[in-house]
Amino acid sequence: MTTGRTNPFVWLAVVGAVLARPRLWPVAIRQVRRLARRNWWRRPPFLPLPGSAYMRFRLETQYGGQSRRPVPSDVIHYLTWCQEMGRLGAGRR
Repeated sequence: MTTGRTNPFVWLAVVGAVLARPRLWPVAIRQVRRLARRNWWRRPPFLPLPGSAYMRFRLETQYGGQSRRPVPSDVIHYLTWCQEMGRLGAGRR
């Protein structure tokens, strides 16, 4: 199983949840840029998705295994956390 190639409907649900929250758009774009595979435009599916090793790691740490898929509400909570940390200056160097 390649978790980096999660069912597209899972990603569509995540994108839909983010699109419904315009206040999270800037942080979502920032996170997509940070987490996208290098040279993502050169390999199918030609989308800025995280690499499969990163997705395996995240699914393991978030859900305790790779059999679960990202849940839109979890992604929203993560983006909200990223936004709050950015406001606190945690990401500034």
